[in-house]
Amino acid sequence: MIDWDVAVNTGIRLVRPGPQVDLADARHAVAQLRELSVTAQGHVREFTGMEPLEPAGPAVIVDRPGWIKANVDGFRVVLEPILDRLAAAKPGLGAAGTITSAVGSRVTGVQLGAVLSYLAGRVLGQYELFLPPDPDGTAPTGRLTLVAPNIVHAERELDVDPRDFRLWVCLHEETHRTQFTSSPWLREYVQQQMQDMLLASNVDASDFLDRLRAAGEAVAEAVRGGEGNLITAFQSQEQSEILDRITAVMSLAEGHGDYVMDAVGPEVVPSVATIRRRFQRRREGANRVDKVIRQLLGLDLKMKQYEEGAVFVRKVVAQVGMADFNRVWESPETLPTLAEIRNPEDWVARVVSPPALPGAGPAASEG
Repeated sequence: MIDWDVAVNTGIRLVRPGPQVDLADARHAVAQLRELSVTAQGHVREFTGMEPLEPAGPAVIVDRPGWIKANVDGFRVVLEPILDRLAAAKPGLGAAGTITSAVGSRVTGVQLGAVLSYLAGRVLGQYELFLPPDPDGTAPTGRLTLVAPNIVHAERELDVDPRDFRLWVCLHEETHRTQFTSSPWLREYVQQQMQDMLLASNVDASDFLDRLRAAGEAVAEAVRGGEGNLITAFQSQEQSEILDRITAVMSLAEGHGDYVMDAVGPEVVPSVATIRRRFQRRREGANRVDKVIRQLLGLDLKMKQYEEGAVFVRKVVAQVGMADFNRVWESPETLPTLAEIRNPEDWVARVVSPPALPGAGPAASEG
C-alpha cells in the first residue's frame, strides 16, 4: 500500500537542514534538553495532580531526519495491519486499493515523505504513542521525543532565553506523556479511533473521483485565501463523525498541554509571558506559501481546535478545580465531545454535576 522506505528516503532528501550550531553548543543543547525533560516531570505532576503509572526517563533527542524515521515507524505500526486487512478483505476496492492501483505504493510513499519533510522542520517535540515492538516482542507504551534543531531555531528566531524556552517546551510535551501514562486506556482509545477511521474509507471509483475533484477545489480555495483543506475533502460522513471524536480528544490533550506550560508559573519559567507572546506572533506571521501549505494540511484548523481545547481546560478548572477536571482522564465516557469542548459547561453538567435521578434522595433507614 505504501512504500515505507521511499517515504523515509524522500522525507530525508527534502527536509531542510537545521540551524548552524557548533559542536559544543549542540552537545550542551542535547544535554540540557534531557535534563529539563526530567525536571518538567516533577512540575507537571505537582501542578496537575496526575500520577504516571510507569517510570519515565529523559526525553529522546533527535534531529529532523530522526524525527522522520520515527514517524514512519509509527505510521507502520498503526496503518500496516489495517491496510493489509483492507486489501485482503476487498482486493482492488476501498480507498487504499483505489489509490494503490492509481498511483502505486512508491508514489504514495513520496507523498508521505514530502508531508513529513515539511512537518520535520516545524515540530518541537512529540509524545510518540505508536512504536515498533521491542526485540522480545513487547510493545512499548510510548516515547517522548524532542527535535533539538527546531527548538534551537525557534529560540533564536524568538530571541528568548534558551533555558526558559527549552523548559517551556518540555512542560508541554511532558504533559502529554503524563496524560497517556496516567490513563492506560487512552492510547488504545486513540488507536481504535484511527483504525476505525481507516476501516471507514470504503469508496468506489465514482466516489473517489468526486473526492479528487473536491481536493482540487480545496487547493484552489486555499490559494485564494479561503478555508479549504485536503482533510475534509477526502472524508466520508462516517469518517467525519470519527474525526470529530479524534479531534475532541486531541484538542483536549493539546489544550491541556498549552494550559500547563503557561500556568506552571513564572517561578519555573520566568520569561513565560514573553515566550508565549512572541511564539504566538511567530505562528501568525507565516509567509503566504507557508500559510497555503498549512491550510491544505489542515494545520491551521488544528491550531484553532487546540486553542478551543485550552479554553475548555481553563474554564473547567476555574469552575470546578483541577481534581474534578481530571475526571476527563477516567474513561472514554468522561472525555468531552467536540460540542462539549466548545461548551465546557455542558461537560461539567454531564460528568461533574449530573442532575439527580427522579425520586433520588437519602436512602431510607431499615427497621
